[in-house]
This record gives sequence, C-alpha cells and structure tokens, in this order.
Amino acid sequence: MVALQIRGVSEEVRDRLAGAAARRGQSLQAYLLDVVNSEARRDRNRELIASLRGRTDGTHTTLEESMESKYRLRAERDRRMLGDDHVEES
Repeated sequence: MVALQIRGVSEEVRDRLAGAAARRGQSLQAYLLDVVNSEARRDRNRELIASLRGRTDGTHTTLEESMESKYRLRAERDRRMLGDDHVEES
C-alpha cells in the first residue's frame, strides 16, 4: 500500500470532510479512503464505457442506442404500472 498526502486543504474543507465522516461513523482516514477508492472505480467504469462506444452487440446496436432503448422501455413499463399521471419524462 502507498500513502497519499494532500497539502493546501483549508480548515473549512477539512472540517466538512470530518463532519461527513462522523455522520457515517467513520474516521476521517477511513472516509477519505472510501472516497478515493470510489473515484478510482468510477474512473475505471468511465474507461470501460468509453472503450465500448461504437461497438455493437451483434445486432448492430450501439451502446448509445441500447441505453436509449433501456430508458424508453423503463418509461413504458412505469406508465403501464403507475399510469400516465405519475410518470415524469426525463
């Protein structure tokens, strides 16, 4: 494992982070480690999604088209289940 050090953090920022850690029942160290690990996972996911852009699933459907289809089908499902009055378009 490596150690990271961040210089130049204002007291206000440190206090806010310490408060967030306390609300989660964590030390500031544990909280910041969770934040750093979470950001690294998100970055890995962004890289994966970027590598898939333009690819097809064998049906010549791009990732973007698949995502649009997913959202459209979910909206249709919600309208059926909840009725048109309860579903907001995004």
